[in-house]
Amino acid sequence: MDGKGQKPVKGIRISTVNMIMILISCVLYILLITATIRVSEQYKNVHSSMDEYIAFEENEAFLTEGSAYLTEQVRLYTVTLEPEYMENYFTEANESKRRETALENLTDAYEGDQAYEYLVEALQHSNDLMHDEIYAMRLISEAQDYPEESLPPEVQEVGLSDEDQTLGRDEMIQKAREIVFGTAYQDAKARILASVESSMKSMHEVTHEKMLGNAEALESTMTMQRRLVSILFVETVATFLLIILLIIKPLQVHVNCIKEEKMMEVTGSYEFKYLALTYNDIFEIKNANEAMLRYRAEHDPLTGIVNRGGFEQLKSMFQMKGGALGLLIIDVDKFKLINDGYGHEVGDQVLKKVAGLLKSKFRATDHPARIGGDEFAVILTGLEEEMGAVVMRKIGEINDLLMHPDDGLPPVSLSVGSAFSENGFTDDLYNRADAALYEVKKNGRCGCRFYEEGMKH
Repeated sequence: MDGKGQKPVKGIRISTVNMIMILISCVLYILLITATIRVSEQYKNVHSSMDEYIAFEENEAFLTEGSAYLTEQVRLYTVTLEPEYMENYFTEANESKRRETALENLTDAYEGDQAYEYLVEALQHSNDLMHDEIYAMRLISEAQDYPEESLPPEVQEVGLSDEDQTLGRDEMIQKAREIVFGTAYQDAKARILASVESSMKSMHEVTHEKMLGNAEALESTMTMQRRLVSILFVETVATFLLIILLIIKPLQVHVNCIKEEKMMEVTGSYEFKYLALTYNDIFEIKNANEAMLRYRAEHDPLTGIVNRGGFEQLKSMFQMKGGALGLLIIDVDKFKLINDGYGHEVGDQVLKKVAGLLKSKFRATDHPARIGGDEFAVILTGLEEEMGAVVMRKIGEINDLLMHPDDGLPPVSLSVGSAFSENGFTDDLYNRADAALYEVKKNGRCGCRFYEEGMKH
């Protein structure tokens, strides 16, 4: 048959197929590497958001510490009448300048942001409060007859009102103390703290939004990576199938060996190893954030022990778990007098001291909690009724330490009501312990009593 009668040969050329597959593979690999770089950048963005939040939080604490230090020094001056505290006050105000430094550190990055404006507001409140503080120092200086030239310029510039000039020495001292310990002063301090809290809340919201955006972008990039890998796998399988179909049979053995090789698995590639490392880092950050949020949600920020929310969770757990346990309901006796007489800072120190004693005096398996302003509770696991004497002794030791302080804090005492249960945290356990507490308060406070039948709930 001549050439004219020969049918034309139809088919796919191996060289053409190989070239197409190589081009497809190159494009897919370039896209996959680009996606990996984007993952790295987005991961850096997540870290950057966390670093910004931490830096903001540190400077916020710097401002708060500066304001608290000024308050501390002016109060010490009005109480002790020692000039060194006035000097410390103006050293902080004019030289250390922690409050102003904190804002300066944040100006370039956050000026105009709502969180920054709240801090500016907090500083303004603090500066406004300084007028009262300096006036109080002027009163003390007048009462002590300190030479005018020995006073700081700011104090020299303050003139007493006509009414205050007629006051006696003790009256001046008393008025100065009322200025820095009074309700108006406490309200002003509360406004400073409110502005700082608003600042951190605003910053937390902004950081949370950034983290969500970065997470979404990262998820989108990872989805693209998965799709690219799937296409690459299909392209590789197609290449193998074409080779099997188009290359002579002796090469089939080689093709089968290649198909069984582990290096062909997508999970063994460099890109997926890199992806696994990226995922591990992201999960570590996520777990750390969740642990931090969970801890803050379940623990009291002042005392460090379980808060009301955490206590409710413990109740639910011991309701389901069952078993013998005891419950103590504890009130700090006449705590309002501590706050009113010594100030909230001293009151906070007393609460921290009570929490520390409850934590140290009871077992590691017990659960002290702060369930109200000056109200505490302790869940005692595995406690039988015959162990009541041990509990009474521990409460007595705690009350002895509180009533005979050696740390400068005012003496206080605890009233404690207790109840036992053989079946976990039953519905009426709290009421029975509260009834026992009522009996302690009714009989003079400062003691511990266990629930007995007939006590009113």
